[in-house]
Amino acid sequence: MIPVPLLVCVVATWCAVYLIDTLLRSSVTHRISYESWLASRGLMLSPFHVRWQTTMFNRLFAFCARINPRALYLWFSGGLVFGVVAMMGSVVLLIKTLQQTLAQMTTDNPRMGAQQTLQVVVPGVNLPTSQLAYFFIALLLSGVIHELGHAVAALREQVRVNGFGMFVFVVYPGAFVDLFTTHLNLISPTQQLRIFCAGVWHNFVLCVAALAVLFLLPLVLFPMYSTGAGALVTEVLQGSVADGPRGLSVGDIVTGLEDCPVKGVEDWSSCLSHISHTPQTGYCVPVASLQPSWAHGRAFKRLDGTMDCCSNNSLTDLCFSYIKPQSKNSREREYACMPVRKMVTGTRACRTDSECATYSDAAAVCVTPSLENQTRFIRVTHPPNTHMLFVGYPPHLQHAVSLTNFVPRFGFLHLDLPVFLETFCKYVVSLSGALAVVNSVPCFALDGQWMLNALLEATLVTVVTDRQKRELIGFFLLLVGSALLAANVALGLWMVTAR
Repeated sequence: MIPVPLLVCVVATWCAVYLIDTLLRSSVTHRISYESWLASRGLMLSPFHVRWQTTMFNRLFAFCARINPRALYLWFSGGLVFGVVAMMGSVVLLIKTLQQTLAQMTTDNPRMGAQQTLQVVVPGVNLPTSQLAYFFIALLLSGVIHELGHAVAALREQVRVNGFGMFVFVVYPGAFVDLFTTHLNLISPTQQLRIFCAGVWHNFVLCVAALAVLFLLPLVLFPMYSTGAGALVTEVLQGSVADGPRGLSVGDIVTGLEDCPVKGVEDWSSCLSHISHTPQTGYCVPVASLQPSWAHGRAFKRLDGTMDCCSNNSLTDLCFSYIKPQSKNSREREYACMPVRKMVTGTRACRTDSECATYSDAAAVCVTPSLENQTRFIRVTHPPNTHMLFVGYPPHLQHAVSLTNFVPRFGFLHLDLPVFLETFCKYVVSLSGALAVVNSVPCFALDGQWMLNALLEATLVTVVTDRQKRELIGFFLLLVGSALLAANVALGLWMVTAR
């Protein structure tokens, strides 16, 4: 569901802007001065839309268009090839995404949504409000680079740029360039394709550049931050399972989950996934130390069929199961409620009693926490502190803690700097790539419309000599592409907001 406070805030802001604009336009004394002020600053206001246009960047675009003409020709010719391939690829991708969405609508499997390549993003719904700044800045950067490509390509093909601008539609920022239509209509279809494909081409290049920065980040930050020694805790959700005096704290370095070593965030996630899908780990305990707690009671079955033997809700005791050394042949299991921290401190993880044979000179058995289905007992290693002991669903632990691969070498360095760079690069990759895909779709009002029209004019002019027939073919292709994109957006919005 869409969060009501965020929706009310957005609607109220736009209503206030529109009300002020209407009052000033209807005012006899302020109308002329207000409209002159808007025009002088290139501002245009309409419901849920504000737009700003300027010519101050035209010299910069012209300078870029004069840099090494031969290299620019090859650059934008490569963009032409990419744009044509991307236009066909985007249609295939949208068809695949539509199939995935329809399959997700008929199943309750939450993993289906995570497998989708394209997803509709709604701030406050499937985009955390804490990351809105990353989203909007990355989206605006992707839009500016997109329009920069159009502007430089247009000037290189001798098409005048009237101006560059930015806009905000509801909450989404964007950018645009205003090209002189007369000049655009006079050049060849191939030249037009170079201009129209330049935007998605630059989005693709920005996506690759952000991926390269993301990949090289450990090398770039090596003088200030180390990696590979563990996962550094940057945030612990207050009141969560990881919070508390014996929980995790900001600045702790997690080096292991049970017998699974953690060298970074990827290891943390993979270890938790492995623990979730494998039987509960046991612990090698000397037979002499199997002393039940005062809370020990008679073993009984829970509703899910698992066994419990603690007679109260003690936070320090846990029911353990083991095979008595005298009854190993019968494989009969015994249950005992014992102090959990005492039982697992300094012990080795095990699966069977045979693994404990070399534990010590004294006889030892492998004791296993007797827990409900899907619940796990996990020892979290974060030296020099004692183990954090977790009992619950592993995904809860994963969502309670934010970690990073980068450990500061010096005390004055901020923990969040690598996180900021890493998160921002990920958003640039996602949003710039998404803009490249969406704008490549042969759809009305998108770059794909002009790319398709120019492509048809460049390729079908000798096959279909009648211009009206070519336009009719283009119209039907655009109709199909628009319907495909609209279906993806509509169903994607429904999946995000209604489910």
